[in-house]
Amino acid sequence: MAVTIFITSLIGTIALGLPIAFALLLVGVAMMMHLDMFDAQIVAQNLINGANSFPLLAVPFFMLAGEIMNAGGLSKRIVNIALATVGHVKGGLGYVAILASCILASLSGSAVADAAALSALLVPMMVAAGHDRKRSAGLIAAGGIIGPVIPPSIGFIVFGVATGVSISKLFLAGIFPGLMMGLALAAAWWIYSRSEDVQPQPKKSAREIRRAVIEGSWALGLPLIIILGLKFGIFTPTEAAVVAAVYALFVAIVIYRELKLSQIYDVVVSAAKTTSVVMLLVAAAMVSSWMVTVAELPFLLVELLEPLLDSPTLLLLAIMITIILVGTSMDMTPTILILAPVLMPVVKAAGIDPVYFGVLFIINTSIGLITPPVGTVLNVVAGTGKMSMDEIVRGVWPFLLAQFAVLFLLVLFPELILTPLRWLT
Repeated sequence: MAVTIFITSLIGTIALGLPIAFALLLVGVAMMMHLDMFDAQIVAQNLINGANSFPLLAVPFFMLAGEIMNAGGLSKRIVNIALATVGHVKGGLGYVAILASCILASLSGSAVADAAALSALLVPMMVAAGHDRKRSAGLIAAGGIIGPVIPPSIGFIVFGVATGVSISKLFLAGIFPGLMMGLALAAAWWIYSRSEDVQPQPKKSAREIRRAVIEGSWALGLPLIIILGLKFGIFTPTEAAVVAAVYALFVAIVIYRELKLSQIYDVVVSAAKTTSVVMLLVAAAMVSSWMVTVAELPFLLVELLEPLLDSPTLLLLAIMITIILVGTSMDMTPTILILAPVLMPVVKAAGIDPVYFGVLFIINTSIGLITPPVGTVLNVVAGTGKMSMDEIVRGVWPFLLAQFAVLFLLVLFPELILTPLRWLT
């Protein structure tokens, strides 16, 4: 009965159009009333404890770092490096978008921020060069979802807090799968661009390439600092977020001089607004998560999936398909907060590595960002590229299939994640 109360109250509140954070609160209250243990103090206490977490401090700082990078010229210089190195090959602007997506992913950790920055810069350029607007926007949207997979990743931070899995290990485990997602997009773009009659950009001289790399070297230094700092234990993921924000601020103001002191207030306010949405979701999810634990729903789920526990691959396939279906109608953060704590006991009972599962989970929920009808990243790119949702859905589907192919390849071959993780740790 507790499972029925949980599912019906969650689906019912979402169907009524209630914001996810308040829906999660009401789910917790509904389960309290079902178990005859409603107490407003328990709700308030769990709400406060949900946001009172040291690892979650990384969220506002990584958000701030992303805003500073977009406003301070770091993102633009990353695109310039990609243009200088691969812009001259056939379909070069598409490869520029993919390469820039991978590099920006190692800077901000936000799919929405990366997609918004790249679509504003590259969609007009690709259309002017003769590429189809829908397909160009679809490629950039699909490239944006690499952001939550390559560290630093806000998705990994939320997953780690929700499940107790090491955030540092999640960060390091996400590097190789994120690069695989970029390679899959490059393969899909290569197949598509062969049929296009578009003249490539003029090839840059060695001097121009060198200048672009030198100008962008300060931006490229940030992911290097974060990855090496985590690998050698110099700082925690939370401290890495502070380092990223301070470094980006220094480069934007002192080195590139594109961020004026008068703009800092607007940048901080924008980061605070985005952070407040995430933190309210996390806090509200703690109420329902606490009730899920009290009602012993994870144990009920383990019993339900017990026939699949002896076959980890089949279990993972079933879980991934479930997350895909949920991802079509729910954003990344609520999906993590609702499903991850419930599924983790099942995963552990089947003997599946929690870090490996975390990477699969985040890739899956990232793909949900470009899956209609919700598709947060699709909406952002459609707005920036001035096109309808139907147009961008038609443009994104080949790249969506490429990302699904990577996901199921990783399900079938866990060592693609676990072997690089062992090397890095």
